Amino acid sequence: MRHSIGAARFGLTILAAAAFVTLATAPSRADGDADKGKKVFAKCMACHTLEAGKNKVGPSLHGIIGRKSGSVEGFTYSDAMKNAGLTWDEATLDKYLTAPKKEVPGNKMAFPGLPKPDDRANVIAYLKQASQ
Repeated sequence: MRHSIGAARFGLTILAAAAFVTLATAPSRADGDADKGKKVFAKCMACHTLEAGKNKVGPSLHGIIGRKSGSVEGFTYSDAMKNAGLTWDEATLDKYLTAPKKEVPGNKMAFPGLPKPDDRANVIAYLKQASQ
């Protein structure tokens, strides 16, 4: 009897640990706050704009949701980005914005990324709202 109680506790401990890891590594919330995202986007404005057809150091992010990577007219992309084969949706943006150089090695973006899941969710919500 004593052995089965210990095994049950061990199983519950493993289950609790697995639940914690799942929650801690889950993708950012899909329901980000666009108003908060506008503030986060201030970090992006040195290189990007939401104005259609206007590129800066980085390409315009107008209409980014659903767009293929490396496809903004008039912007000179790295070969890495041109050949990445990505379509910018919430999940792809979340992964990319976590660590751009890791997600697309060899891309030109110098920005190190947004480590906080809420910041990524919020800026993605802002991009969706502001770039339509």
